[in-house]
Amino acid sequence: MTTAPRICSHPDASPYMRLEKNPANYAALTPLTFLERSADVYPARTAVVHGDQRISYGELRARARRLASALEARGIRPGDSVAVMAPNIPPMLEVHFGVPMAGAVLNALNIRLDPRTIAFILGHSRARTLITDSEFAPVVRKALEALEEPPLVVDILDPLFEGEHHRLGPLTYDELLAEGDPGAPPLFPADEWQAISLNYTSGTTGDPKGVVYHHRGAHLNAIGNALVWQMPHFPVYLWTLPMFHCNGWCFPWTVTLQAGTHVCLRKVEAAAIYRAIAEHEVTHLCGAPIVMGMIVNAPEGDRRPIPRRVRMMTAASAPPAAVLERMEALGFEVTHVYGLTEVYGPATVCAFQPEWAALPLAEKARKLARQGVRYPVLEGLEVMDPETMRPVPRDGATMGEIMMRGHIVMKGYLENPKATEAAFRGGWFHTGDLAVMHADGYLEIKDRSKDIIISGGENISSIEVEAALYRHPDVLEAAVVAKPDEKWGETPCAFVALRPGSDLTAEKLLAFLRGELASYKLPRTIVFGELPKTSTGKVQKFVLRERARNL
Repeated sequence: MTTAPRICSHPDASPYMRLEKNPANYAALTPLTFLERSADVYPARTAVVHGDQRISYGELRARARRLASALEARGIRPGDSVAVMAPNIPPMLEVHFGVPMAGAVLNALNIRLDPRTIAFILGHSRARTLITDSEFAPVVRKALEALEEPPLVVDILDPLFEGEHHRLGPLTYDELLAEGDPGAPPLFPADEWQAISLNYTSGTTGDPKGVVYHHRGAHLNAIGNALVWQMPHFPVYLWTLPMFHCNGWCFPWTVTLQAGTHVCLRKVEAAAIYRAIAEHEVTHLCGAPIVMGMIVNAPEGDRRPIPRRVRMMTAASAPPAAVLERMEALGFEVTHVYGLTEVYGPATVCAFQPEWAALPLAEKARKLARQGVRYPVLEGLEVMDPETMRPVPRDGATMGEIMMRGHIVMKGYLENPKATEAAFRGGWFHTGDLAVMHADGYLEIKDRSKDIIISGGENISSIEVEAALYRHPDVLEAAVVAKPDEKWGETPCAFVALRPGSDLTAEKLLAFLRGELASYKLPRTIVFGELPKTSTGKVQKFVLRERARNL
């Protein structure tokens, strides 16, 4: 869609306008209704698996209602912030329902954050309560010490945590639930525009920004996930994607909508993934490419037979053709999506066209590596010139910035009007990602605007260079950033992780790349070693840029 639709408003005198909203014909959209329905229809069905623990849908609703009523009794009021720091365990799922059932706003914290950042987030969001797993007590304690008015701390003592349980607060999570009433009616939003959650960006160039989600967007993107993935009733979903990351891409609500089983995974490791898939007959999972790397590169001793085909949704960088081939051979069907924190996680999908099935693997992989088309719940998706705000030609070559608008775009950044205004300039959300639009309407990311390399006046896509690196069979992971250069301004610098046992040298790798790239796009510097990553598996390019500057 290249032209925004016109907006129609019926005149007040129209007889259609005299028919008003009332409780019989209108209810605010909220994903909280998904748990209510699944608990009503399938109360005995297993909702959660965690080690030997099993929680039915009836019990999950009761626990969420207990949490909501206990928080209210402890003074939590609508609009208050409740922070949670936990891995993918049952309480992390329960807070996605229990916290907003109290009218509060859920702030799921990244478990890899440092004390200073945690303290900033708790202060900036004015968190009234912090529910935290005891594994993270040493880090959280330091963060709390930096606050003048620390929140009430509730400790999760997960029986599957193998370390020492350190207590920070006056009560445990189970004690908090015991204070609640399982029959207490939940607080549903009067207005679907009300905030349901708060997710902070990575803050690599300053303090992180708080992205505010509303009930409407969470409801719709949860449905969008099921639609684009054709997820049936009763999926068995393995939690490899952190629930703190964009609220687990809204899948706590999606899986519950479909009355699925949430298989919790406290620690994401290859052996644990294979074991869970085999024991629970997992049908779906999500994760960054690093999770695919764990699966395809797992030692033979960690592997287990996969009893049925497993569907995996992945984002971030496009999966290399070799990885897709190996995943297919193992029994995985990979769906590529793209999104950002500001759009509730995934917002586009590389929708599979039936005729692609007959293509050679390399050509099919190129099709599947594109970021694709908009979710059915996203109203607008374009690649535009950010200055003129006009769509670029659909020629697969002209670069522009990816723009989005519609239901699943954030409310804005919490108490940051300047950043919010900049993000929504011209009536579209500016992603900061550079892409091309193909003739078939599928977009393909070429780079982040900050990651484009300008060498001698020529733009070089770091993603294009990375894709060429991945085509070498010995390359396990690759990331390319700009390195300052006196003559050219910038040149590509490649950081490469090799497969175990490889003796590949920089000279041999460059010789390979000469057959893949134009000469001016070749890396002038190649550094071998492990790549730094975030907790969600994304390569930390800001770390690599700093390393490149110091080479």
